[in-house]
Amino acid sequence: MHGNRVRYFRTEFFEEVREFLKSIDEKAADKIIYNLNIAEQTNDPKLFKKLNNNIWEFRTKYRNLQYRLLAFWDKTDITDTLVLATHGIIKKTDKVPQKEIDKAENIRRNHFKQKK
Repeated sequence: MHGNRVRYFRTEFFEEVREFLKSIDEKAADKIIYNLNIAEQTNDPKLFKKLNNNIWEFRTKYRNLQYRLLAFWDKTDITDTLVLATHGIIKKTDKVPQKEIDKAENIRRNHFKQKK
């Protein structure tokens, strides 16, 4: 049953996400990847939630810590819907800090500039 799930999108990481995943608890990183794989196959706002017009967050809770990977959609390739994760944070408050959203926005803008 496992093999024929539909993937709604594919996720790619910017280098900063890879560094973030290496820097945190290994089991937390495993859970983030696990949740990300589920998010690619489902429409679950507990796992993948819109923050504003352009920026989304992959959400993982592990050992009372809130892990977030900020991301944006790239639908420029008609056959391959991509979500690009920009960077990761450990959230201490309910809201994602505006500076983190701004950082993801800047990475998004630079990504599309470089694609042109």
